[in-house]
Amino acid sequence: DVVESRVIFPEHLPLSQLQQGVRSGRFVQGTFLASRENYLEGTLRVRGDGDSDKEVLIQGLHHLNRAMHDDIVCVEMFPEERWVAPSSLVLHDEGVAWDVVEENEEDVVSGASTLPNQRIIIKIKEDDRLSFNLIRTQEIRTRRFLGLSWVTRWPLIKTLQTPRELCAVWVPMYRWNRDTGDCGDKETETEVLLLEHDVPHQPFSQAVLACLPPPTFSITAEKDQAGREDLRALSICSVDPPGCTDIDDALHCKPLDNGNTEVGVHIADVSYFIRPGNALDEEASLRGTTVYLCEKVRCGFLLATISSVLQPADFILSFLTLAWAWIRHGHCVIARTPWFTRGVFIVSPQASLTYTEAQLMMDDAGRKDPVTSSLRGLNSLAKILKQRRIQNGALTLASPEVRFHMDSETHDPIDLQTKELKETNSMVEEFMLLANISVAERIVDEFPECALLRRHPAPPPSNYDILVKAAKSKNIEIQVDSAKALAESLDRAAVPGSACILATRCVMQAIYFCSGMEPDTHHYGLATAIYTHFTSPIRRHTREIDLSFFYKQQQLCNNLNYRHKMAQYAQRSSVAFHTQLFFKSKGVVSEEGFVLFARKNPVVVLIPKYGLEGTVFFDSKDLKLNVTFDEEGLTLCVEGIALNMFDRVRVSLDSSNLQHQRIRMHLVRPEV
Repeated sequence: DVVESRVIFPEHLPLSQLQQGVRSGRFVQGTFLASRENYLEGTLRVRGDGDSDKEVLIQGLHHLNRAMHDDIVCVEMFPEERWVAPSSLVLHDEGVAWDVVEENEEDVVSGASTLPNQRIIIKIKEDDRLSFNLIRTQEIRTRRFLGLSWVTRWPLIKTLQTPRELCAVWVPMYRWNRDTGDCGDKETETEVLLLEHDVPHQPFSQAVLACLPPPTFSITAEKDQAGREDLRALSICSVDPPGCTDIDDALHCKPLDNGNTEVGVHIADVSYFIRPGNALDEEASLRGTTVYLCEKVRCGFLLATISSVLQPADFILSFLTLAWAWIRHGHCVIARTPWFTRGVFIVSPQASLTYTEAQLMMDDAGRKDPVTSSLRGLNSLAKILKQRRIQNGALTLASPEVRFHMDSETHDPIDLQTKELKETNSMVEEFMLLANISVAERIVDEFPECALLRRHPAPPPSNYDILVKAAKSKNIEIQVDSAKALAESLDRAAVPGSACILATRCVMQAIYFCSGMEPDTHHYGLATAIYTHFTSPIRRHTREIDLSFFYKQQQLCNNLNYRHKMAQYAQRSSVAFHTQLFFKSKGVVSEEGFVLFARKNPVVVLIPKYGLEGTVFFDSKDLKLNVTFDEEGLTLCVEGIALNMFDRVRVSLDSSNLQHQRIRMHLVRPEV
């Protein structure tokens, strides 16, 4: 006696109709990407007119038709008169009940700017790696579990008891896989976020281990030195963050007798140990990148043995490198040296420094040693390089990064600070950028059709609409015609910091690609015509691809882009969890921040002191407030109090309930 009106999802079409619809152009296929703020809507990127892609919107539970994030689906496009805009609603788990999805479905309404709209007619392939790390403990006795995930783009899940429930289910059913551990336990939470973000972290196989050099390896045998120039006499040093174990680059600066200056960037030669097609190469291709989490948790794509061989901890031993050098003529006219054709060396860094140590050495006027002189020469040149990049339109956009100080016994976070950047940070960055640009130019010369590069597409002007509107509310004009115009506008902004952080959310994602498959090689953010990732070979696999066989390029690029994105999400989740642990012992505290985004039901607040971003909701079941949202002006009005983007606010932070999976924020000032 099931009520038919409760059977809520349209039937998936049979494959015969699917194939006919795809051939006729009525249906299109793609990967569904759920919104990170609202799992009741998402987008699909499909081929548009010509060679360009376009983004289309799928909104509402019925139109999603049981699709979840990363499912491959087939969709039917709606006529233009039915197109709608993305919703400004943000979903949250406060006061979740069994009927929460039905209520939220009714609240999903359009925003201001429309997108092509469609509905899902069939799921072709489901993503089966979902891992939900929280079960509501109060439901265990009844075996009616409600699951929540760190990953907000995945919906609630629950178990079912009767066929009657099955006919009227709004949320996905799940299959119990295994118990990962207790909620709030650091090892458990780390395991879960690695699983949820699809980060490979299984032990290396015996076949991979067989590719390793012996623990006693040293650069003494003639075969290791064959064809390599010995640079161990140079004043070479490395500059890295404190506690860094992956030291894979070094620098030197040497004055020449003719008044010019020789500058070198030395990168660890990982390709000496990774041969194309061997087990280690295949495993590194799969993992793609090294993922760094809090508390020095590291999921490397290379084994620690190779890392230690390439960059010995005591830095007394030599190591194998690839080097790129330039000659500085007068006012920083840079010319390549013959190193660009020889390229392989043996070096022995004379110092392994942190950014702070290097800065103190440069600032000490009494120091005249070769390493300090080299650092000063590098820093002087780096300032010129940076100024040139900015003049060419390079963007300097960054969100605040945080550093945790851990208790030596419990390993719990006892202090949380935003990272302080010094001149030495910029110095190293400039030479890594210069090396990457130079290598990109070289490999395109050698392999014009199959060089692995990294491009950063220019965003469409509509991406900046939210930034332009927010700035306009503060009587600030933001120009977005070009990267240079944007950078100059941000420099003039009366709300420094907040506008730059918002701008980072407007730009596109940089991606790896093969030179023969994409004519546009420009990197928008760096304002350079060509770019690649030659540096940091222990952190990412791209450097090995640049200098080895170019096979299966498109598949490799797709995997690298995916792994890089998942690594970023995993790192952010790790920071969020440790931030929650830090505030848990402090009870309820209040801090100053500013409104980063205004949405239909909350405001997103950033606390610069901690680099912490959180959401203040005004639509909980226990809090009945008069809330209105102006889509055009991006203003949320709560009980007559207007909250605009970039407004200064004070919020309370509550991290006492780990089951909420995030810090709860409540508005303290202005009072509503």
